[in-house]
Amino acid sequence: MHPRLLFRHLRLVARNPVGFSWRVLKAFRANQGLLLAGAVAYYALLSLVPMLILAVIALSHVVDQAELLDTIARYLEWLVPGQSRAIVNELSNFLGHRDLMGWVLLVTMLFFSSLAFTVLENAMSVIFLHRVAIRRRHFLVSAVLPYCYIVCLGVGLLLITTVAGMLEVLGDEQVRFLGADWSLHGISGVLLYLLGFAGEVAVLTSIYLVMPVGRLRLRHALVGGVTAAVLWELTRRVLLWYFATLSQVTVVYGSLTTAIAVLLSLEFAAALLLLGAQVISEFERLDRGAPESEPGEMNLG
Repeated sequence: MHPRLLFRHLRLVARNPVGFSWRVLKAFRANQGLLLAGAVAYYALLSLVPMLILAVIALSHVVDQAELLDTIARYLEWLVPGQSRAIVNELSNFLGHRDLMGWVLLVTMLFFSSLAFTVLENAMSVIFLHRVAIRRRHFLVSAVLPYCYIVCLGVGLLLITTVAGMLEVLGDEQVRFLGADWSLHGISGVLLYLLGFAGEVAVLTSIYLVMPVGRLRLRHALVGGVTAAVLWELTRRVLLWYFATLSQVTVVYGSLTTAIAVLLSLEFAAALLLLGAQVISEFERLDRGAPESEPGEMNLG
């Protein structure tokens, strides 16, 4: 999309944000967005730990394992608020016995780590149905895509671990200004937060670029990525407050508490991820010159 056209669309949205938001929500409901989010969340729950295990096993050859687990715990908090330490503890227990891992377990982890991406691709095909009707993706590409994406996420995790380590070292430094010593700890914390948010936007944007069939404009993907990231930041803070103050999930579910809390967080995250995709789809409807046509209900029969 030409930048001028994108700015024109953004001005149209800014003139009537409530109307555009209502259209997005109606289309999301018509596409059974919450049902699709539930499927994505369930398979993401199955995929999360195997994918992290594979990433840590691969990266621990070039990065200290303790530092890697600390970085995962910090930024996993963005995905599963309040539950990252429990997941990392289980991950650490498995890594303590990784010498017992055989080929069968390795193949099983590779299979489960790709499930979430496969289901997410199918969910995206529902939201971007107009793209699928025009062009379909070869099944070999769909089969290889999850593993390529896992490798890219591993490289991204390596970069974030390196940069986060540098920022933590910066937080221990002091500078002398106007005759006083000023600690850089606060600046380091802000930079770590901005690093996490920028990484979140980058991951979401990359998902929107890769998962839908056909070529998606970077500007469209960035709009969806920023929208989903901002909404998730608000939701994440609400979840942290809820789990800390009102939640009775421990009383109800007992030993299943961590799994239920993680699944609930993933459900919200998947819903917002698909909602961001729906925003992109509505922008593409503006490109096609059909801003007033209503989306039809998805036929589940």
